[in-house]
Amino acid sequence: MAKRKVIISCAITGSVHTPSMSPYLPYRPEDIARQAIEAAEAGAAILHLHARDPENGRPSADPEVFLRFLPSIRQASDGIINISTGGSSVMSLDDRLAPALRTKPEMCSLNMGSMNFGIYPLMRDGMEWRHEWEPKLLEATRSTIFRNTFADIEDILLRLGRDCGTRFEFECYDVGHLYTLKHFVDRGLVKGPFFIQFVMGILGGIGADADNLIHMKRIADKLFGDDYLFSVLAAGRQQMPLATMGATLGGNVRVGLEDNLFLDRGTLARSNAEQVSRIRSILEGLSLDIATPDEARAMLDLKGKDEVDF
Repeated sequence: MAKRKVIISCAITGSVHTPSMSPYLPYRPEDIARQAIEAAEAGAAILHLHARDPENGRPSADPEVFLRFLPSIRQASDGIINISTGGSSVMSLDDRLAPALRTKPEMCSLNMGSMNFGIYPLMRDGMEWRHEWEPKLLEATRSTIFRNTFADIEDILLRLGRDCGTRFEFECYDVGHLYTLKHFVDRGLVKGPFFIQFVMGILGGIGADADNLIHMKRIADKLFGDDYLFSVLAAGRQQMPLATMGATLGGNVRVGLEDNLFLDRGTLARSNAEQVSRIRSILEGLSLDIATPDEARAMLDLKGKDEVDF
């Protein structure tokens, strides 16, 4: 029997953390490219990418900003480029989709529902902000909803999946999102093998603890049988413990500065590659093999790096 391979995803910058929280969070195109390439060299098969304004680090959905780093990553790495369709909760759906529709990547993330997405607790009393936009964006999540209606999800599946050949990282922030995914599977809009990311620890979604991870997997097994792969993303300090647990349950893992700024308690990660190296060391210590990008492409039935538009 072939030995199981574990896919490491790395979320390089995201739209949750801000430059004032860590000097190591990349936001300039050249820094995003460099950290993505280093993460791939450290063992990440999938590179989950957002863009930011190069001047101040504010989350950006401008396709031209993405095109300032995507070609460099593609040329220097075999990593699977996975572009967010989430952007941030203050962006419109058209804005969020613009980069992926322009570049037609192998993969995109797809949040499986509308939800409260509260990152305002990241604000701390006495925090010194480098940019005026940072506390304003965080505070806005107290009163806004991240929108992905059934119509929005269908639109994304058709415009990106059917029309561009892009496959998805289905981000499920709670058990109900698994049932939403099953709805689209039953309608024939999603075909296996599909890749489910259990997203845990976001305020508004399921909590990051062992019981919830087991429950998410149990429901996914009931709904999808053997026709899916899962990965575990735990925000904050539960990143490494729950990723490790997910791997022991037969899953894959996601790390990166989008999800957690730290390497150890009180120690900021100096790069995404540090987190990739840490989880790789843990996995190899458990006698698990790490999937190469091409092995991950085969596992997820992706179209290949030469079928993109960048």
